[in-house]
Amino acid sequence: MKKLPQCYGIIPARYESSRFPGKPLAKILGKPMFWHVFQRAIQCRELKQVVLATDDKRILSAAEKLNIPALMTRNDHQSGTDRVLEAARILNLPENSVIINIQGDEPALEPAMLSQLVAPFIDDTVQVTTLAGKMENAASENPDGENPDKVKVVFAKNGRALYFSRAPIPYNAAKITIPVFIHIGLYAFRFNILKQFVALGPSPLEIAEKLEQLRLLENQIPINVIITNHKSIGVDRPKDLKQITELLESKNIKKGRQIIKGNHGGIAPTAVE
Repeated sequence: MKKLPQCYGIIPARYESSRFPGKPLAKILGKPMFWHVFQRAIQCRELKQVVLATDDKRILSAAEKLNIPALMTRNDHQSGTDRVLEAARILNLPENSVIINIQGDEPALEPAMLSQLVAPFIDDTVQVTTLAGKMENAASENPDGENPDKVKVVFAKNGRALYFSRAPIPYNAAKITIPVFIHIGLYAFRFNILKQFVALGPSPLEIAEKLEQLRLLENQIPINVIITNHKSIGVDRPKDLKQITELLESKNIKKGRQIIKGNHGGIAPTAVE
């Protein structure tokens, strides 16, 4: 019986961001954003290890104070995936391993999403996987399909990605009923493909759309898209913090936990009567 390769999670946490400088350190329920991502990622049973990879001493220091394994990487990487490769090399991960790029701005990440992401690697032909979810508000006045912060994906019948875009895709000129899928920015790579990704360098479509995954498609490296019903909200701008805070509060209440804020600013699980 085939077994999954060893799987590792790396959370790239860059300080500079044109839309939200210092985003990994943004406080949510008293803890920095990266803390929430890490705590949720380590709940995925398939992951042998989860590590934060940063380019900033402030983030590194904050991680060390919270006992989160972290390492420093260069500050000149073109993409988060480039940073993930440097971290994987520093950690000397096994050549046959699967490495997940866990976006540091997904504090409401469901651990089951990571399990879905790595499950296809039991098939030796799978090289890269990512997630997508069906858009629910296509008929609203301001649908996510029109929002450039929400990346859309179209894929073939076999689940292989055809294209990703910040623009609305597909363009529904025929006005037929067709689902629109929002890309969820989590990726899993076989280590050799991760190395190949970085060696290729930025591609024209990647630069035009500002979407690193297009580098793979332009170089005919297939991406398997897994549809998930789990919901997660990425934090792109400071205004997104309110929505993510409400979502996390709701998740805690549903799981029978109360949020207790003291001088430590943390979250303590307590029984809810």
